[in-house]
This record gives sequence, C-alpha cells and structure tokens, in this order.
Amino acid sequence: MDESLTRRHITRARAQKEVEAARRTGDEPYVAPLRRGTLELGYYAPLGVDEQTPHDQDEVYVVMTGSGTFVNGAQRHDFGPGDAIFVPAGATHRFEHFTDDTEMWVIFYGPEGGEEP
Repeated sequence: MDESLTRRHITRARAQKEVEAARRTGDEPYVAPLRRGTLELGYYAPLGVDEQTPHDQDEVYVVMTGSGTFVNGAQRHDFGPGDAIFVPAGATHRFEHFTDDTEMWVIFYGPEGGEEP
C-alpha cells in the first residue's frame, strides 16, 4: 500500500527532508505526504522563482515561515507566517519576492474544476 495513504501524522521535519531530496534530483520543491480521496496535503518550499501553473482542484496554502507577495489572479497581497490563502481551481497564481525561508502546507481538495461556490 502507498505510504501516503497510511500516514496519519506528518511532521514538518520529515516533509523538509523529502523536499531536500527532491531538489537534489532536480524535482520541484513540493511533496505530498498525505493523500486520501480528493484530499492531498502537501509541503511547498520554493526557492528563487515560483513557476507553478494553475491546478485542477481548489487549494489552500497555510504559510509557516517566510514572507513576500502572493499573486492570485488579478490580485496581489503580502503574505507572512500564519496566513491562509485560498486559490480556486484553475486560477493563475504564484509567490513573488519571497524570502528563502518560505515554506507552507498546501491542501488540495474537491473535484476537478473546484467546489461549487
């Protein structure tokens, strides 16, 4: 069975180690240590430039550390530790001018195309 389906306790330290390993192989700075149904809990720690593209599901970012500017469609907002940011499915978004210590939990959920408003 896929370990991401059996985990019930995900530590920040373990997620950090997984992202560091992904970076060493040239992969993106994102890992998803928990998946269940439509739910995916990820850990994201971008460095330099955030090159993500729109996603098929709604998502919520919970910022743990770091600060910068978040672009969400036509809106721009400063962000920092403790902030929660909602992005609807399909929306163009990215982090800009963020500090090197930026890291966050990312929660994807719901059907492809997003939840009904």
